[in-house]
Amino acid sequence: MKSLSLTNRILLLLAVLTLIPAYFTPLWQISLWAPQYPEGLNMKIWIDQLSGNVDQINGVNHYIGMKHIGVEMFPEFTYLKYVIGAMIGLGLIFFLVGKRWSIYSFLGLLSAFGIAILVDMYLWGYEYGHELDPKAAIKVEGMSYQPPLIGYKQLLNFLAYSGPDTGSWILIGGMGLLVLAVYLDWKGK
Repeated sequence: MKSLSLTNRILLLLAVLTLIPAYFTPLWQISLWAPQYPEGLNMKIWIDQLSGNVDQINGVNHYIGMKHIGVEMFPEFTYLKYVIGAMIGLGLIFFLVGKRWSIYSFLGLLSAFGIAILVDMYLWGYEYGHELDPKAAIKVEGMSYQPPLIGYKQLLNFLAYSGPDTGSWILIGGMGLLVLAVYLDWKGK
Protein backbone atom coordinates (compact mmCIF):
# COMPACT_ATOMS: atom_id res chain seq x y z
CA MET A 1 0.00 0.00 0.00
CA LYS A 2 1.30 3.40 -1.01
CA SER A 3 1.71 6.02 1.71
CA LEU A 4 0.05 9.40 1.62
CA SER A 5 2.05 12.41 0.57
CA LEU A 6 2.90 14.87 3.32
CA THR A 7 0.40 17.33 1.85
CA ASN A 8 -2.41 14.79 1.94
CA ARG A 9 -1.53 13.72 5.48
CA ILE A 10 -1.79 17.34 6.58
CA LEU A 11 -5.09 17.77 4.72
CA LEU A 12 -6.42 14.61 6.41
CA LEU A 13 -5.36 15.87 9.85
CA LEU A 14 -6.96 19.26 9.23
CA ALA A 15 -10.17 17.54 8.09
CA VAL A 16 -10.20 15.49 11.31
CA LEU A 17 -9.67 18.63 13.38
CA THR A 18 -12.68 20.32 11.75
CA LEU A 19 -14.88 17.88 13.71
CA ILE A 20 -13.82 19.39 17.05
CA PRO A 21 -15.82 22.65 16.68
CA ALA A 22 -19.00 20.53 16.53
CA TYR A 23 -18.77 20.42 20.34
CA PHE A 24 -18.66 24.21 20.71
CA THR A 25 -20.69 25.72 17.87
CA PRO A 26 -24.28 25.38 16.65
CA LEU A 27 -24.61 22.85 13.84
CA TRP A 28 -27.96 23.82 12.32
CA GLN A 29 -30.42 26.68 12.41
CA ILE A 30 -34.09 27.11 11.72
CA SER A 31 -35.47 30.62 11.37
CA LEU A 32 -39.02 31.93 10.93
CA TRP A 33 -40.21 35.37 9.77
CA ALA A 34 -43.75 36.70 9.68
CA PRO A 35 -45.44 40.12 9.81
CA GLN A 36 -45.88 39.72 13.58
CA TYR A 37 -42.21 38.63 13.93
CA PRO A 38 -40.32 40.92 11.52
CA GLU A 39 -37.08 40.42 13.48
CA GLY A 40 -37.54 36.67 13.11
CA LEU A 41 -37.50 33.71 15.44
CA ASN A 42 -34.40 31.55 15.43
CA MET A 43 -33.61 28.11 16.80
CA LYS A 44 -30.06 26.78 16.92
CA ILE A 45 -29.39 23.05 17.05
CA TRP A 46 -26.17 22.05 18.80
CA ILE A 47 -24.60 18.63 19.31
CA ASP A 48 -26.67 18.08 22.48
CA GLN A 49 -29.00 21.04 23.00
CA LEU A 50 -31.28 23.65 21.48
CA SER A 51 -30.97 27.40 21.89
CA GLY A 52 -32.63 30.56 20.65
CA ASN A 53 -36.33 31.38 20.51
CA VAL A 54 -37.49 27.80 21.14
CA ASP A 55 -40.25 28.84 23.57
CA GLN A 56 -41.68 31.43 21.16
CA ILE A 57 -41.58 28.94 18.28
CA ASN A 58 -43.40 26.41 20.46
CA GLY A 59 -46.02 29.03 21.27
CA VAL A 60 -46.65 29.79 17.60
CA ASN A 61 -46.60 26.13 16.55
CA HIS A 62 -49.10 25.19 19.27
CA TYR A 63 -51.89 26.95 17.37
CA ILE A 64 -51.47 24.72 14.32
CA GLY A 65 -51.09 21.54 16.38
CA MET A 66 -47.37 20.89 16.10
CA LYS A 67 -45.60 19.00 18.85
CA HIS A 68 -43.66 20.82 21.55
CA ILE A 69 -39.99 21.13 20.53
CA GLY A 70 -37.68 20.04 23.32
CA VAL A 71 -34.38 18.27 23.87
CA GLU A 72 -36.32 15.13 24.82
CA MET A 73 -37.63 14.75 21.25
CA PHE A 74 -34.08 14.33 19.90
CA PRO A 75 -32.58 11.02 21.05
CA GLU A 76 -29.57 11.94 18.87
CA PHE A 77 -28.52 14.41 21.56
CA THR A 78 -27.68 11.51 23.87
CA TYR A 79 -25.19 9.84 21.53
CA LEU A 80 -24.12 12.32 18.84
CA LYS A 81 -21.16 13.59 20.89
CA TYR A 82 -19.88 10.00 21.14
CA VAL A 83 -20.34 9.37 17.40
CA ILE A 84 -18.36 12.50 16.57
CA GLY A 85 -15.73 11.55 19.15
CA ALA A 86 -15.40 8.12 17.52
CA MET A 87 -15.04 9.74 14.10
CA ILE A 88 -12.29 12.00 15.45
CA GLY A 89 -10.55 8.91 16.90
CA LEU A 90 -10.85 6.99 13.62
CA GLY A 91 -9.64 10.01 11.69
CA LEU A 92 -6.56 10.26 13.90
CA ILE A 93 -5.89 6.55 13.35
CA PHE A 94 -6.22 7.09 9.59
CA PHE A 95 -3.78 10.01 9.88
CA LEU A 96 -1.27 7.90 11.83
CA VAL A 97 -1.59 4.97 9.41
CA GLY A 98 -0.95 7.42 6.58
CA LYS A 99 -1.91 5.13 3.69
CA ARG A 100 -3.74 6.25 0.56
CA TRP A 101 -6.88 4.37 1.57
CA SER A 102 -7.01 6.55 4.71
CA ILE A 103 -8.30 9.65 2.92
CA TYR A 104 -10.84 7.63 0.96
CA SER A 105 -12.03 5.87 4.13
CA PHE A 106 -12.39 9.11 6.07
CA LEU A 107 -14.15 10.82 3.17
CA GLY A 108 -16.53 7.85 2.95
CA LEU A 109 -17.13 7.94 6.70
CA LEU A 110 -17.89 11.67 6.76
CA SER A 111 -20.08 11.39 3.65
CA ALA A 112 -22.11 8.54 5.16
CA PHE A 113 -22.44 10.50 8.41
CA GLY A 114 -23.61 13.63 6.57
CA ILE A 115 -26.16 11.68 4.54
CA ALA A 116 -27.44 9.91 7.67
CA ILE A 117 -27.86 13.24 9.47
CA LEU A 118 -29.76 14.76 6.54
CA VAL A 119 -32.06 11.72 6.27
CA ASP A 120 -32.67 11.85 10.03
CA MET A 121 -33.47 15.57 9.87
CA TYR A 122 -35.83 15.05 6.93
CA LEU A 123 -37.69 12.27 8.76
CA TRP A 124 -37.93 14.40 11.92
CA GLY A 125 -39.23 17.37 9.91
CA TYR A 126 -41.74 15.19 8.08
CA GLU A 127 -43.14 13.75 11.30
CA TYR A 128 -43.10 17.15 13.00
CA GLY A 129 -44.91 18.86 10.14
CA HIS A 130 -47.47 16.15 9.36
CA GLU A 131 -48.49 14.63 12.71
CA LEU A 132 -50.62 17.51 13.94
CA ASP A 133 -52.99 17.65 16.89
CA PRO A 134 -56.52 17.30 15.47
CA LYS A 135 -57.78 19.64 18.22
CA ALA A 136 -55.51 22.50 17.11
CA ALA A 137 -56.99 26.00 17.03
CA ILE A 138 -55.95 26.60 13.41
CA LYS A 139 -56.55 23.95 10.75
CA VAL A 140 -55.97 24.35 7.05
CA GLU A 141 -57.29 21.37 5.10
CA GLY A 142 -54.53 19.54 3.28
CA MET A 143 -51.78 21.76 4.72
CA SER A 144 -48.65 20.28 6.22
CA TYR A 145 -46.06 22.32 8.05
CA GLN A 146 -42.90 20.39 7.32
CA PRO A 147 -39.96 22.77 7.64
CA PRO A 148 -37.55 22.81 4.71
CA LEU A 149 -34.57 20.49 4.99
CA ILE A 150 -32.32 23.12 3.45
CA GLY A 151 -33.42 26.51 2.17
CA TYR A 152 -36.62 28.54 2.36
CA LYS A 153 -40.28 27.56 2.40
CA GLN A 154 -43.49 29.52 2.87
CA LEU A 155 -45.69 28.05 5.65
CA LEU A 156 -48.93 30.07 5.90
CA ASN A 157 -47.79 33.60 6.74
CA PHE A 158 -44.34 32.43 7.90
CA LEU A 159 -41.22 32.23 5.80
CA ALA A 160 -39.15 29.37 7.18
CA TYR A 161 -35.44 28.81 6.63
CA SER A 162 -33.38 25.79 7.57
CA GLY A 163 -29.68 25.37 6.95
CA PRO A 164 -26.18 24.80 8.24
CA ASP A 165 -24.82 26.91 11.06
CA THR A 166 -21.22 27.60 12.06
CA GLY A 167 -20.28 24.03 13.05
CA SER A 168 -21.67 22.51 9.88
CA TRP A 169 -19.92 25.06 7.68
CA ILE A 170 -16.65 24.10 9.37
CA LEU A 171 -17.43 20.41 8.75
CA ILE A 172 -18.22 21.18 5.11
CA GLY A 173 -14.83 22.88 4.90
CA GLY A 174 -13.26 19.68 6.26
CA MET A 175 -15.03 17.69 3.57
CA GLY A 176 -13.61 20.13 1.03
CA LEU A 177 -10.10 19.43 2.37
CA LEU A 178 -10.68 15.71 1.91
CA VAL A 179 -11.98 16.20 -1.62
CA LEU A 180 -8.85 18.24 -2.34
CA ALA A 181 -6.69 15.43 -0.91
CA VAL A 182 -8.47 12.86 -3.12
CA TYR A 183 -8.00 15.11 -6.15
CA LEU A 184 -4.28 15.54 -5.38
CA ASP A 185 -3.96 11.78 -4.90
CA TRP A 186 -5.58 11.07 -8.31
CA LYS A 187 -3.51 13.76 -9.96
CA GLY A 188 -0.31 12.31 -8.48
CA LYS A 189 -0.97 8.74 -9.70
